[in-house]
Amino acid sequence: MKKWLTGFLSFSMISMALAGCGSSEQPKDNAAGGAAKGEPQKLVISTWGFSEDFFRKEVYEPFEKEHNVKIVLEIGNNAERLNKIRQGSSDVDLIYLSDYYAQQGIESGAFEKIDRSRIPNLSEIYDIAKAPLGEDYGPAYTIGQFGIAYNPNVIKTEIKSWKDLWSPEVAGKLTLPNITSTTGPMILDAASQVAGSKEFNEDQAFAKMKEANKGVVKYYDKTSEYVNMFSQEEIAAGPIMEMYFKDIQAAVPEAKFVTPEEGGYAVMNTVNIVKGSKNKELAEDFINWQLSKDVQEKTAKAKVDSPVNTGVKLTDEEAKGVTYGEETINKLHKLDMKFVNEHSKAWIDRWNREITQ
Repeated sequence: MKKWLTGFLSFSMISMALAGCGSSEQPKDNAAGGAAKGEPQKLVISTWGFSEDFFRKEVYEPFEKEHNVKIVLEIGNNAERLNKIRQGSSDVDLIYLSDYYAQQGIESGAFEKIDRSRIPNLSEIYDIAKAPLGEDYGPAYTIGQFGIAYNPNVIKTEIKSWKDLWSPEVAGKLTLPNITSTTGPMILDAASQVAGSKEFNEDQAFAKMKEANKGVVKYYDKTSEYVNMFSQEEIAAGPIMEMYFKDIQAAVPEAKFVTPEEGGYAVMNTVNIVKGSKNKELAEDFINWQLSKDVQEKTAKAKVDSPVNTGVKLTDEEAKGVTYGEETINKLHKLDMKFVNEHSKAWIDRWNREITQ
């Protein structure tokens, strides 16, 4: 059976000095018309819309000023936004998507191939973030960790492993992601691991999910559902992305986030240029800006996104709730998104028949 988990590559620190904000590495009068006088160019960015005020002030406005650009946002979830550009009903130049959906975009021919020579800050990021879906397509600008959160006031036994989600003490207090969510395939793979398979085994994974099913309060589709259930003590444990743990801890200060001893999973958000964009070079300038040490440090310290720029240095306090550092990154598992997309329909059908019937 095809192996669909690949380990993270070790990355090497780049010895060259960082130049701060990425735009400074390119002339202001570049081909994209960065500092051209007169009416500003329009750059349309498709994104999720979370922390919009932060991004507007700390990321978009400085770029607009530097490049004489007006940034316009299109907001929505992954599926909605990807479908819109596939249908050609949008003038989007640049799109943010999780790697799961970005792979679908690649397979449907929705993206331009990027010119890596125009994005010098690529040399400053973790190797695994440089080309998560191939050299022709966009980088991951942030890597989140999918691990486990639990309430030690309710779950008295320390949770250390994925297999602990199958323990009797957790039964009736557990939530798991739905298979249709970004992290659904990750819990399916974790179930395969718990079943004892070194390589993904679909039958063993589903058999293990059936065992867990009777102890699951609800399969969640949105993180807000998880946070609400945890806050109200409807649940006391379940896997979640680390970036949302701060919301859980705000409601339950004693809550703990755990990187399972087998390793967490990498949730990679990518940025790509939409096919047919009339502002391709300007979009590449923006990708370079997004990867710069200055922008990456601001978003990390605000706990908005985990950094991929290796020049970002955080204190222990700043790193809380952020997926940060070589040791953490190297322990993460990465799913083969091409394999996931090839099998997702069959998994969803089987999930609906055998798990949530």
